[in-house]
Amino acid sequence: MKLKNGTKYEKNGWVYIDIRGSPKERGFAYGYLCASEFKSIQKMLNFVIFESYGLTWDFIINEINKSITGKIKAKYSEFYEEMKSISDGCNSGGTVTNVNEIIAWNFYMSIPYWIASLQINGTTIRISKEGGAKDKCSAFIAVGDYTKNGGIVVAHNSFCEFIDGQYLNVVLVVTPSNGHKFIMQTSACSIWSGTDFFVTSAGILGTETTIGGFSQYENNIPLFCRIRHAMQYGDTLDDYVKFLIDGNSGDYANSWLLGDVNTNEILRLELGLKYNNVERTKNGVFIGFNAAYDPRIRVLECHDSGFYDIRRHQGARKVRLDDLMEEYKGKIDIEVAKTIIADHYDVYLKKINPCSRTVCGHYELDAREYMSDPGRPKPYEPRGAIDGIVCDTNMAKNLSFSGRFGSSCGKAFMVDLFCDEQRQWDNFKPYLRNRVSQDWTVFTPIVNKSKQHTLKKYNKSNANKTKRSK
Repeated sequence: MKLKNGTKYEKNGWVYIDIRGSPKERGFAYGYLCASEFKSIQKMLNFVIFESYGLTWDFIINEINKSITGKIKAKYSEFYEEMKSISDGCNSGGTVTNVNEIIAWNFYMSIPYWIASLQINGTTIRISKEGGAKDKCSAFIAVGDYTKNGGIVVAHNSFCEFIDGQYLNVVLVVTPSNGHKFIMQTSACSIWSGTDFFVTSAGILGTETTIGGFSQYENNIPLFCRIRHAMQYGDTLDDYVKFLIDGNSGDYANSWLLGDVNTNEILRLELGLKYNNVERTKNGVFIGFNAAYDPRIRVLECHDSGFYDIRRHQGARKVRLDDLMEEYKGKIDIEVAKTIIADHYDVYLKKINPCSRTVCGHYELDAREYMSDPGRPKPYEPRGAIDGIVCDTNMAKNLSFSGRFGSSCGKAFMVDLFCDEQRQWDNFKPYLRNRVSQDWTVFTPIVNKSKQHTLKKYNKSNANKTKRSK
C-alpha cells in the first residue's frame, strides 16, 4: 500500500511501514496506514486495562492526559503534532480515535509505574503488581575482542504478555523533516519503539531491558518522549545519556544498551529514578536480564530483584548470558547472535528446558514450581519472548536489522491448543492471536527517489529550526 508520505507491506509476520515528512505529513500517513491494526489494539486495550486494573480504558485515557499532555505540548510540540496527525490519519482510515487516546497508547508501557500515583476522589490508588514493575527482555551488546570482526553486535528479544506483545510486529522507518532518519521495531501508532530496538542515521543503535521490580515514579517527562527525542536528535552516546536523564520520571526504568558505529564504542545506562549508572567500553560486552548491577537501584528503588536467584528468570539469565559471552568470545556475529538470543539452557535445572529462566523465555511452558516468590508470574502464563532482533555495525550503517517475529527460537504459539491445555486463561482467548513459526527477515529502508535523508550526521545548526525544546 502506498500513499503520499507513506508505504506499507507485510512479510513473515511483520508489518513494514515507511513514513516521511513534517510531523503532520508523516503522522497522518502513519495513522492512515495503521488504522486497521489500531482498531484491533483498541479492542485489546478495552479488555486488558479493565482486567489488569479494574478501570476502563476511557478513564485511563482521561487521567493520563491530565497528567502528561501539558508537558508534552510545552516541551515536545513536534511530537504532539505528530500524534494529533496520527489520530487524524486513523480516523480517515476508518478507525475512530483522538489525540488523547494516541498519547495514552504511547504511554502504555509506563502505566504500571504511573498508576500507583493515581488518585480518585482524593484517594491514591494502591495496586500491587507482582512486587513492582514486570520484567521484560533479554539482550546483549558486544564489541572488540568479543566479536568476530571487532565491530558492534547487538541482539534483543521482548518478553511480553502475549495479549499486548503480539502487536509489536511493526518495523517503522521514519524520515523526519528535521533530525535523523531511523528504523525501529514498534507497534501501530507508536512514535517510539517500546520494545526497544532502533538504528539511526547518526550511527547509533540501541536496545534495552527493563529493570524488574522497579517501584519509583515522579510525574515529569514520559519516557516515550525522551527516547524518541534522543533517536531523532541524538548525535552521540553522551546525547542519549543526557536526553534520557533530563526530565526522568522513573517510568519504564531500563538498562539501556547503546552503540556508536562511528567510534566503535558501546554503553550501558542503568536508568533508575534518583540513581543511574553509566559504563562504556570499546572492548567488552554488556548484557541485559531485567536486574540492575548498581546496588542503589537494585536495593533502594526495586522490590525483590532476583539478581542472585537462579530459580528466577533474572538470576538465571545473568549466569547464562555471561557464560554465552565467554563461550562465543571472538566469534560473535549475526548468526551467533541469533543462536544466543534463542538459547534454551536452564542453569537451575542444568539442561535444555524452554521456560521462564531461559534467554528465549517461555513462561507459557513453565509450571513455575521452583519460584522463590509466589507473587511473581503465574504458572503457564501466556507470556514470553515474542521476537528476536539482531544487528551489527555493517547493518547499522545501512539502517538495517534482522528480525524474527513469533519467538526468538521460532517456536509457534497456537491459541486454541494453549487455551485447551490451560483453561484458566479462557477469557483471554478472544484477544490472543496465533503466532506461527517465521523466518529471520532483513529490513532496510525503501529507497525513496524523492527527497531523501542521507546517512550522515545531522547538522546541529538546523536544531533551532525545530519546535523541540532542549
